[in-house]
Amino acid sequence: MQKQTRLLQIHGLVQGVFFRESMREKALELGITGWVRNRRAGSVEALVQGEPENVEKIIAWARRGPPQAQVERVEIAEADGAFDSFERLPTC
Repeated sequence: MQKQTRLLQIHGLVQGVFFRESMREKALELGITGWVRNRRAGSVEALVQGEPENVEKIIAWARRGPPQAQVERVEIAEADGAFDSFERLPTC
């Protein structure tokens, strides 16, 4: 099956609420590769890659986030690349 890759921009109260670590754990559970990082403007950015069904599951998770988060919106764009793991990257 073809892998799907999406770039997510997650807006709202998403920093300081364990969003990145919670997303990393969910990605490992779903077999998703890619990365997640905070943006200086206050959003979280993530690149997710995997089976289409699992990419949809992690996007659905990102719309809620961990319990402390208050996600306002998630912008989704097509992306590409090849990834072997799911990493937390430094803020940019």
